[in-house]
Amino acid sequence: MSRPRSAPRASAPARAGGRPGVFVQAPRSDIYVAMLGVALGAMILGCVLMVLILQRYEFQTKVSATTPPAAAAPTALTAVGEKSGILPTVHL
Repeated sequence: MSRPRSAPRASAPARAGGRPGVFVQAPRSDIYVAMLGVALGAMILGCVLMVLILQRYEFQTKVSATTPPAAAAPTALTAVGEKSGILPTVHL
């Protein structure tokens, strides 16, 4: 299929088909168009899977717990590991 490339000139004679202008071939699809299609398909699949996962939780995104869990008390193993230099000391 061809498409017009430029507007007709006032002095140009009319063509036999009645369609003025310069006609060029329409560009063909290449590998990049195929990759765009694959990316679009992956995005649509991801959205569908996200909706299915959210459907499990009835589309509730707020946290139901209002208090954070109690911090675990350090055990004797971590205290020994810190003194011996096996475990790194993390200060918060």
